[in-house]
Amino acid sequence: MSLYGIENLPYGVFSGDDGTRRIGVRLGSGVVDLSPLGGLFAASTLNPLLAAGPPAWAAARAQATAVVAAGSSATPLDQVRLHLPFEVADYTDFYSSEQHALNAGRILRPQSPGLASSWRRLPIGYHGRSATVVVSETPVERPSGQLADGVFGASQRLDIEAEVGFVVGVPGRRVPTTGFADHVFGVVLLNDWSARDIQAFEYRPLGPFLGKSFATSISPWVVPLEALAPIPAPPQDPSPHDYLLPPGPGFDLRLTVDWNDTRVSSPPFAGMYWTAAQQLAHLTSNGASVRTGDLYASGTVSGPGRDQVGSFLELTWNGAEPVKLADGTTRGFLLDGDRVTIGGTAIGAAGVEIGLGSVSGTIRPATG
Repeated sequence: MSLYGIENLPYGVFSGDDGTRRIGVRLGSGVVDLSPLGGLFAASTLNPLLAAGPPAWAAARAQATAVVAAGSSATPLDQVRLHLPFEVADYTDFYSSEQHALNAGRILRPQSPGLASSWRRLPIGYHGRSATVVVSETPVERPSGQLADGVFGASQRLDIEAEVGFVVGVPGRRVPTTGFADHVFGVVLLNDWSARDIQAFEYRPLGPFLGKSFATSISPWVVPLEALAPIPAPPQDPSPHDYLLPPGPGFDLRLTVDWNDTRVSSPPFAGMYWTAAQQLAHLTSNGASVRTGDLYASGTVSGPGRDQVGSFLELTWNGAEPVKLADGTTRGFLLDGDRVTIGGTAIGAAGVEIGLGSVSGTIRPATG
């Protein structure tokens, strides 16, 4: 059975030889054009569909399912170009894997390797740049910045972060955890590229800035929440504040990380400490609003094993324990020409495994 059968049907935006952008759904190794249906499918981006709300989402999915069931042909993916599926309004990145937080603390702050006192009290995050969110296969230029006191140059510790992104459809303020499915349309895979040396020099006392803002890549397919099967959220101790309860659903998403075609890690999303519903509730708890096209990310997904981590910082223990690739070369951090692909699957609402697509990027040399 295909990971992209009628049980899945993730949405994307594609173009053919004429360059016209159309909305379609992935079916197998092809895309089915939905633009002839008109209405919300006549747009060149998913934003009008995102803004339409849950009843319209359900109706659109029913239309797409009917088209596929009727035997509509799919254009092979190698004959189309895939685009950023929606116009990104704002971008927020969270820090919600307990194992990643513990690993990062042990590596970067060995004198105090535990979690910060606030970590289990609220979903920690930072605001990124929507202008540098790019679609999969967009090359990533090695960033330059201040690496130490008086030293400016190209990052030498370029890293990835394997994450899951949540796409906001309906705007809102002070969204309760119970309102998650009323506002969030679906999920994408996300790579929050990170320059660890730039980040290390700049992040105290304020936090991530130029070490993160140069590029964030997302998959071209948005899997609707309706296609996913929710699971119980992991236990949380201490119990969160009332506005973060109930915790909302968890999701059994299984990620993979390939470095130059070598599978180096398989991060499990099901163990994330803070849920997407809690992240949205916290994001809006001070009165901040979310808009159609807002994107917020889970934070690096890491499990307890070295082969389950979502960053190369953890995989190579800050470069001290390089990983050997299939071609016999070793790596501590990314070199120019390296290619990273993050993939993923999930158990869908229909009880079968479905694909989440993939997000890939290749490193280009710094130009400044």
